[in-house]
Amino acid sequence: MNRITVRTLDCGMPLVVEEMAGVRSAALSWLVPAGVATEPEARLGLCPMWAELVMRGAGGLSSREHADALDRLGVGRSAEPGMQHLRIAATMLGTRVLEALPLIVDMVRRPRMDEESIGPVRDLALQAIESLKDDPHARAGLAARSRHFPGPFNRSTLGTVQGLNAITRADLVEGWEARARPGGSILGLAGAVDPEAAARALNGLLKGWSGSWPEAAPRGTPVRGYAHEPDESNQVQIVALMDGPREPEETSILEKVVVSVLSGGMSGRLFSEVREKRGLCYSVSAGYSGGKQFGAVEGYVGTTPERAQQSLDVLMAELARINSPAGRVDQSELSRALIGMKSRLVFSGESTSARAASLASDLHRLGRARSLDEMAAQVDSVTLERLNGYLAGRTLGRVTVQTLGPAALKMPA
Repeated sequence: MNRITVRTLDCGMPLVVEEMAGVRSAALSWLVPAGVATEPEARLGLCPMWAELVMRGAGGLSSREHADALDRLGVGRSAEPGMQHLRIAATMLGTRVLEALPLIVDMVRRPRMDEESIGPVRDLALQAIESLKDDPHARAGLAARSRHFPGPFNRSTLGTVQGLNAITRADLVEGWEARARPGGSILGLAGAVDPEAAARALNGLLKGWSGSWPEAAPRGTPVRGYAHEPDESNQVQIVALMDGPREPEETSILEKVVVSVLSGGMSGRLFSEVREKRGLCYSVSAGYSGGKQFGAVEGYVGTTPERAQQSLDVLMAELARINSPAGRVDQSELSRALIGMKSRLVFSGESTSARAASLASDLHRLGRARSLDEMAAQVDSVTLERLNGYLAGRTLGRVTVQTLGPAALKMPA
């Protein structure tokens, strides 16, 4: 039986551990309060550069030495920028956790950020922005989010060309030192882990670590509405964003079911109505993201210029129809949605890395860590009456629509 324990380390950082029966691996997810929402306006790009630099040497070890030390222990690792946090992730055998922790702690407390690494890291970040030219779906999504959310939560995790070019080594070193603090950080461990031994090791490794960095707060009023970006290609990207419940709200589970009905594979309404019946697009989907401050539902269609207007019309009609009496969910749709959600839960429960990430994320968004059993019970609690009751009061609100292609489209009434 899996067991979750949450404790506060001597430095003040929360540690959440799930001991998972029947696995030999272990995973770590460390949220450091250095996300893109914390960046100064004139230095947008610090977070993606930090995500690369913490992997390039730490403590007394050079980039090659640090990488070799982790490789000898069989530790897979990554770092990725997020909105509030930069997340450091690692996977390893459970027997290697205590040996790996000093090397991972150094990545947070003592990254080298050597001068010779700054230029190559900046070039990689600039190349990532340049690569958006070949990824119109990503460009449309970034443009939609930039208008839908208030600042600084409307930022790209890639930074900007101007911001990246302005960043100095001093900005990187001083900015990281200010943000990489126990207050605002969360560490999750899952798998073949001894929580007592891990806590003892971390208390020793983090001795003297103190301070905090506050969460970013929303500011300004989002623009929303319709916008078009010209792009001379034979494809059109359509992204629609609308508000949804935040993850801590009770209705977030209902919104997840709604999205699963809309976009639950080939049986989903969007696939059936936009692609299968009418042949309007090559790709259609919907997704829900629930954060601590915001929740959102995103609809997407990738199509051709000739079919773009009708694709937008049908997409928006289906997103609105599910809220109407004529579009209420039936029992077969609900059953398919719940089975799909339970299946995905089971698969995630077999992954130590997925569980470590979920534990740390839950602690940030909800203030507590959920077990798989609790999440499964939430899914089971959704009845047809409850779901359609929620839909009866659900509205699209002020929608943001972004198109990218040869010509602008007309927003449906």
